[in-house]
Amino acid sequence: MKLNALSLRPFIGARDFAQSRAFYAELGFQETALTPTLSLFATEALGFYLQDAYVPDWIANTMVFLEVTDADQYYQQLRALDLPARYAGARLTPVQTFAWGKECYLYDPCGILWHVGEFAR
Repeated sequence: MKLNALSLRPFIGARDFAQSRAFYAELGFQETALTPTLSLFATEALGFYLQDAYVPDWIANTMVFLEVTDADQYYQQLRALDLPARYAGARLTPVQTFAWGKECYLYDPCGILWHVGEFAR
C-alpha cells in the first residue's frame, strides 16, 4: 500500500479551552476556529486540533513529539516566554542529551506532554 498522506493532525483536549488556546498561540501556532469547541492550530505544514474536551485518563496519556532544528535554542525561547508562571499546570524541563539526540519537555496547562526534540545528525 502506498500512503499518499498530506498531513497528520492529532486531536488533543483541554480542561480550560480558552486558556489552552492562549497557550498554543503564544507558542507561535496560528489558530483557525472551526467550531465553538474545536480549533486547528498550525504552523507551516504542521498542525493539531484542540478540542474543548477533558477526559482525565486521555489527557494524562497524551504525548506529542515536536521535532525542531535546535533543541537548545527552542528551549531558550520557551524559557523566555515564562509559561509556567502564567499558566497554572504548565511546566518546562531543561534539555537532556540522549544517544538519539536532545529534547526538553513542555507540559501544557492541562498536562499534555510535548517532547520537543532534535535528532542527532
